[in-house]
Amino acid sequence: MLNSLSREIRFLGKDKGAVFWLALAFTLSVIAVSFGVSEVREQRETIATLLEEDALDRASALEGHEEWGSAAYYAFHFTYAPPSDFAFASMGQRDTAPWKHRVRMLALEGQIHEADTRNANFGLVGRFDFAFLAASVAPLLLILLLYDLRASERTARRHDLLVATAGASSRLWLPRAIVRVGALATLLLAPLWVASAIEGTGAGMSLQASAIVIGSLLVWWLIVELVSRINATPSVLLTSLIGLWLALAIVVPALSKFAIEAANPVPDGGEILLLQRETVNDAWDLPKEATMDPFVAEHPEYAEHAVIEETWAWNWYYAFQQVGDQAAAPLVQQYRDARVARDRQAQIAAFLSPTSFVERSFEKLAGTDALSMIAYEDAVRDFHEELRAFHYPLMFPEAPYDEELLEDLPAYAPPS
Repeated sequence: MLNSLSREIRFLGKDKGAVFWLALAFTLSVIAVSFGVSEVREQRETIATLLEEDALDRASALEGHEEWGSAAYYAFHFTYAPPSDFAFASMGQRDTAPWKHRVRMLALEGQIHEADTRNANFGLVGRFDFAFLAASVAPLLLILLLYDLRASERTARRHDLLVATAGASSRLWLPRAIVRVGALATLLLAPLWVASAIEGTGAGMSLQASAIVIGSLLVWWLIVELVSRINATPSVLLTSLIGLWLALAIVVPALSKFAIEAANPVPDGGEILLLQRETVNDAWDLPKEATMDPFVAEHPEYAEHAVIEETWAWNWYYAFQQVGDQAAAPLVQQYRDARVARDRQAQIAAFLSPTSFVERSFEKLAGTDALSMIAYEDAVRDFHEELRAFHYPLMFPEAPYDEELLEDLPAYAPPS
């Protein structure tokens, strides 16, 4: 077997077409991980800069106030979802879902859904990252490397002679395929391993990612092997394999996505924003009881301070901000539940497409999947609840203003 492998390695070096495809695989892998590392570092630099500026801005905004309500109104708080140490390999949902917000004590849902960090270009064509390369491009390169191993020999009328000389078909084609698949896997993964070392990715995660890539290549190798056994010309085999690739990599995921989205309609974020803002704006013209009654239903501990006799009061103002969130809550829950349901069904549908399975597996490893983005939104909501829990006791009733107490303002902690 070792002699056969050595022979095939020498043959591979003389096959200019195969060398070209392998060199292209390595080049694309280098480009993909380089783009990923650059993007992740840019996001980390952005977060570090915004954290510093946020602290300075909030310190300035909290100076010179005499009321808790005005201090809460002008203070912004930066929230973010930091990229993981493997995010460079798969940017996933970070290209289409917000991963940073500046929030304050106003109605939260409007702040979450008015922020749109979606890059329109990436939303249309996607980002060329390692996950896309491993899921979609690598199978195509594998097809180009393997499709004519048998067919070219049949065309040259050497097939039967080579099989008779080798003694068994497996002794001839298996070593050749092993060398090509192994070379492709190595050249694809080498840049990923280097980038993982640079980014401090754990060895376990790197091994899992490598296993996913190798497993995908083995699946596609099996597909190519089965199709290439057909007694047909190389062009017919290539056309058939490209058709299978298009079906499994594009058609099946597209149809699955269409069916899943149709089965799980998601409310538009603009609907949530509009409902929340209409509720807040309407509160200015309604009797104060129309605001304070639903607020007290949510916070009965403030019932004895819920009678607002003044024309203006900060506690009334923040109460109708919260009532705006309460009005939007059912729609927000529907929005969240539908996204979770879509993600679960997409995970099941991914078993029909090796491409989808690889991409979703990489997103999960990298913490850039839909559930990770939902976890970030949940973390923002939890933090906003902490802000309310800090400020409400100072406003119901109005406690004497003491700027030193603001040093205990809650600090945002990103989701793990």
